[in-house]
Amino acid sequence: MQFDVTVKAGERIAILGPSGAGKSTLLSLIAGFQFPEQGNIRLDGKNHTKTPPSKRPVSMLFQENNLFSHLTIEQNMGLGLHPGLRLSAEQKKILQQIATQVSLEECLPRLPAQLSGGQRQRAALARCLIRHQPILLLDEPFSALDPALRNEMLELLDQICSERQITLLMVSHNLDDAAKIAPRSLLIVDGKIHYDGETEKLVSGEANEAVILGITNI
Repeated sequence: MQFDVTVKAGERIAILGPSGAGKSTLLSLIAGFQFPEQGNIRLDGKNHTKTPPSKRPVSMLFQENNLFSHLTIEQNMGLGLHPGLRLSAEQKKILQQIATQVSLEECLPRLPAQLSGGQRQRAALARCLIRHQPILLLDEPFSALDPALRNEMLELLDQICSERQITLLMVSHNLDDAAKIAPRSLLIVDGKIHYDGETEKLVSGEANEAVILGITNI
């Protein structure tokens, strides 16, 4: 696989392509779960090619919400601030603010099993946001939700990214979802970027590469 891409601070990008093309691999390289054989990875102006995941200016949200079933939503969110859940007064205030922002303030004392699927994904997103990292990576976190909930999460994400100027890279198999949140798209095929441009040109079929996604401009 070979990737060469530059992303501006605050930019929102969808990563598209067929299964096995390398979309999740690109996110793993950025997050530090995999390391490149050559080349380098610069994040937030610094070289992070060999930096472990915990030290990178990145938060990542997966399709599985990865919430701890025995911890309350408040505790799950708090893990983003301190692994031992020993939060300062200021950190507790931040947690409350994030919970309010994602409409989970009444759910904080509950366990994940007591929440709906959409609420659990909100909690997982909140745990990412609470770390206040400038880069957010999404690996199809909303694909299992029904269309109404998925749209709700995308609207929330759009709002939060705009307010905080978060740099977003989102893997998706849904071009409509990509168009709602990401003006720019990368189309990955066989481990290489075949298209880097406006999402709308893929949606409309104006870009020749849209054929890869089954879209033709008739």
